[in-house]
Amino acid sequence: MIVTLIWALAPLCLWLGLAFGRGFFWLSRERDDADDPAVPARWPSVVAVVPARDEAEAIVRSLKSLLNQEYPGPFRVVLVDDQSLDATAAVAKGLKDPRLTVVEGLPHPAGWTGKLYAVEQGVKQAGLTLPDYLWLTDADIEHTPDNLRKLAARAEDRGLVLTSLMAKLACESPAEKFLIPAFVFFFAMLYPFGWVNDKKRHLAAAAGGCMLVKRTALEAAGGIAAIRSEIIDDCALGRLMKKQGPIFLGLTERARSIRPYPKLADIRKMVTRSAYAELDYSPPKLLGTLFGLMLMYVLPLAGLFAGGIVALCGALCWATMVVMFQPMLRFYRRSPLWGLVLPLIGIAYAVFTFDSAVQFWRGRGGMWKGRAQAGLKS
Repeated sequence: MIVTLIWALAPLCLWLGLAFGRGFFWLSRERDDADDPAVPARWPSVVAVVPARDEAEAIVRSLKSLLNQEYPGPFRVVLVDDQSLDATAAVAKGLKDPRLTVVEGLPHPAGWTGKLYAVEQGVKQAGLTLPDYLWLTDADIEHTPDNLRKLAARAEDRGLVLTSLMAKLACESPAEKFLIPAFVFFFAMLYPFGWVNDKKRHLAAAAGGCMLVKRTALEAAGGIAAIRSEIIDDCALGRLMKKQGPIFLGLTERARSIRPYPKLADIRKMVTRSAYAELDYSPPKLLGTLFGLMLMYVLPLAGLFAGGIVALCGALCWATMVVMFQPMLRFYRRSPLWGLVLPLIGIAYAVFTFDSAVQFWRGRGGMWKGRAQAGLKS
């Protein structure tokens, strides 16, 4: 009887706790279009820093979206070619825009991830003109022409040291429709955006595709070198910057990823790159996470076939998660019926998390663009 009650009530209590005790993360209310920040009296100077490795196919589209910004203040772009094996640098130089500087990146030293050393070199180049803000973005992100104007206005209006937007990921292939909205849903579950934006809470995070950073605050925090070995560099930067002042994290339609994930294997690689790093490479945390995912997704699904109170509670769990998933599905313009398969999606992410640990144990943790970078020494 006790085992039956635990089976029935534990998952339901967990889901109700997430629904009402986790900052209502699932409502997806923190968005860059939720309000209209005041126009600053003086538009601050900004330099965009773009690290790029083997991005020849996407780089023109990404850079053009930056160079086409309708920004009233001083603005330029620094691209750092991170030891590309393709024609990334040549393609970028072909744009021949005087506002664009292309830096040939050096090999990263021990203790640095390749991307962060590229960012470090870009920040140093950008710092020569002492800009007010650094706009850290990725080579696979496309921005609407008004994005920087809205970012800078928000940062100035609220006195933010970090203004970060979760770029909208590609969601067209069957694999993307199945897994991508849940990826952002789970990220918000880990880092409720409302709590991140609350100055009174210590929780911090950021989204690496679009981060506007106050230069003097970054320097005061120790610069990019302070996070040089981090695999999940955006969240590490969020933690670093929140010690310097208020930060903002929100959803957006103004920054979009142009990197497709057509197959399940592509999304698996994206997740396995950092999932075990999120758990600090800790076997106990891995076991706890897998147990928690089983409690959240496997037991309610199995309970539907058990009958009695277990089936009732399993159905309530399923209904709760379906309702909670709806705002994110609407944001991605996907059918609400995808909410019905959230238990299967959760199980898939549990498999990816375990695979991330296996890749780390095999010496292939943090694999990205041919580099295994997990577990670097600072």
